[in-house]
Amino acid sequence: QVQLVESGGGLVQPGGSLRLSCTASGFRLEHYTIGWFRQAPGKEREGVVCKSSGDGSTYYTDSMKGRVTISRDDGKNTMYLEMNSLKPEDTAVYYCAADPRDSGNYYYCSNYYDMDYWGKGTLVTVSS
Repeated sequence: QVQLVESGGGLVQPGGSLRLSCTASGFRLEHYTIGWFRQAPGKEREGVVCKSSGDGSTYYTDSMKGRVTISRDDGKNTMYLEMNSLKPEDTAVYYCAADPRDSGNYYYCSNYYDMDYWGKGTLVTVSS
């Protein structure tokens, strides 16, 4: 059974840091295009970062560029999103996603609905 499970969300003060985790089961992340997305209240889901399965290239969208880093631990079949210098406007539900195709990291970050597998999301609240 294919499954993605996020963890690590919570309340953090402005300027703080947080690391989200996403563990996959039923498939190997290293063979999939992976990404992190977020959805703020009343807004459409948007891409944060996507990493291609082919050449391993990474695309960071403008939403959090320079403040986030995606990584993957193949031994744990887990991907991570390290977030720094968090702002109140970063408050959102964060989702990890994966897709078996390699249509390009920019494509997936711009067309989130084409990612096949999704976690249920983890809430990040940035507030003092």
